[in-house]
Amino acid sequence: MNVSKLRDDRTLAHVVPMVLFMVVGGVLLLVTGSMESVFRKHEFLPWWRSSPEHWIYPLQTLVAGAALVFWRKQYDLQWSTGKVLFGALMGVVGIGLWILPTQTYEWMGLTGEPTGWLKRLGVMPRREGFDPGIFESAAGWWTATVFRFLRAVVVVALVEELLWRGFLMRFVLKPDGDYWEVPFGEASWRSYLIVTALVVVVHQPEDYAGALVWGTLMYLVAVRTKSLLACVVMHGVGNFLMGWYALAFEKYGLW
Repeated sequence: MNVSKLRDDRTLAHVVPMVLFMVVGGVLLLVTGSMESVFRKHEFLPWWRSSPEHWIYPLQTLVAGAALVFWRKQYDLQWSTGKVLFGALMGVVGIGLWILPTQTYEWMGLTGEPTGWLKRLGVMPRREGFDPGIFESAAGWWTATVFRFLRAVVVVALVEELLWRGFLMRFVLKPDGDYWEVPFGEASWRSYLIVTALVVVVHQPEDYAGALVWGTLMYLVAVRTKSLLACVVMHGVGNFLMGWYALAFEKYGLW
């Protein structure tokens, strides 16, 4: 397949960026021992060995971002002020509900790591995770933080919504035919259950409850607005607020 045909393939445009994002991140984190690497136990090791996510995430962002740029003409991201504002509002509501369990942990004055239904609902401290504070210099902190927000707010919002809502919501309704004939945001219990279930399982178990609520709200935005851009904006706003909350309250396990 030549470059022109590759660039014009609408399905690849919606699927490949997310695949690249997951493969680059997954393989490199696996090779380096993942974020729970034994390297974390050795403070004398350089940051790129003890906290590999700080170079893997930027690389992941650049690779997936390049794919988005390559296929940019295939994305239907039409502006509609009312729909975009609605998506932004739902991003605030959705992420507020997502972080509610870990905030409840603080309100309840809990210590340690809960078990049982509290853990299943995500009522956890969420302290361990991506912490740019490992860098002593301001330049290092800002570089890590900017790339982390670029990854979450722009790249993740685009690759996930292109795959989940832009492609998969259509595909599950007409897998044996031209699924691109299915209008964006067409309501169906089948697409809701399948897409939302997949959104849940790709997250950590402590995020299952939050992801279920989030996926449901996102589906409602897609169905109500019929706008892929509204979904991307909802995702971007939600991820921005989650990043701010994680940094402000040292809840690094959220992102």
